[in-house]
Amino acid sequence: MIMRRFWRQLRAAALAGGTLFLASCGFQEDQVALKLAHTLDQQHSVHRAMVFMDERLRALSGDTMRIDIYSGGQLGSERELIELLQIGSLAMTKVSASPMEGFVPEMKVFNLPYVFRDSEHFWSVLQSPIGKDLLVACERARLRGLGYLDAGSRSFYMNDIAVQSPKDLNGQKIRVQNSQTAIKMVNTLGGAATPVSWGELYTALQQGVVNGAENNPPSFYLSKHYEVSKYYTLDEHTYVPDLLLISTEVWNKLEPQQQEWLNKAVDEAVAYQRKLWQESTEESLAAVKAAGVEVIYPDKQPFIDAVKPLHDSYKGTDVGDLLDQIKAVN
Repeated sequence: MIMRRFWRQLRAAALAGGTLFLASCGFQEDQVALKLAHTLDQQHSVHRAMVFMDERLRALSGDTMRIDIYSGGQLGSERELIELLQIGSLAMTKVSASPMEGFVPEMKVFNLPYVFRDSEHFWSVLQSPIGKDLLVACERARLRGLGYLDAGSRSFYMNDIAVQSPKDLNGQKIRVQNSQTAIKMVNTLGGAATPVSWGELYTALQQGVVNGAENNPPSFYLSKHYEVSKYYTLDEHTYVPDLLLISTEVWNKLEPQQQEWLNKAVDEAVAYQRKLWQESTEESLAAVKAAGVEVIYPDKQPFIDAVKPLHDSYKGTDVGDLLDQIKAVN
């Protein structure tokens, strides 16, 4: 594992040639190039927003800046990409907030179930001082949070059973991200939480290593997990945003005007991605239904009641205080 990570880091450094450089060789002379890597498919709304962000950065900067995008996990897993940013071998990445709790403990609030009443409440919190403070907290880990991307709500999908209530999860091996809070959530609901990397999940479902998983509709569809898992329960237990991050080492090398251009390009890309996400969610649900998946709309209250002890366990802690602040946001 250590050797694999070492070689990936070497590869990223070689590809980057330094994450921030002045390019010629086919590009405009003195053009600043930022290397961005993520783990998603090129059809995903996040990747399409990244392409848009590159276009907008080129336009805003008079073609003196650009973003080179490496998709599909070419440079490693989300955790590995975060580590590459920390050592300055990669400029930017998109990661889920879930693994970020290992770097910024406050991020675990996104992995707690039923923290947000609905999508409107979720975005109100992200755009409030609470959301901005969480982005700033990333700087303690040598990362700068540039913005939030929509990743919708996460729900359970299963190979062979239709989950109507928490009792249907009893004893079922459920894939989760590498997050202690996500593991606690599934175990509290009666399942057996099983961390599996995203790239290995299709095979794990197919071979019965896990009985199911949880994710948003576009990810369920684009990953083709619907070919194996024929039951999708829209319990919407968590809203976990994606984070757009830049290495603080790279950020600090940019001139103030360049930082302003990049922030502007990010803001426009975030707005564009939210529109794409809504369209993608509707299209994905229609597609999996057409492929024979049974989509279930359960009563959420039994799920909410089942995880109350998990919420109560954080009373008197910083996370508990954060939960109270979030609940107070209108």
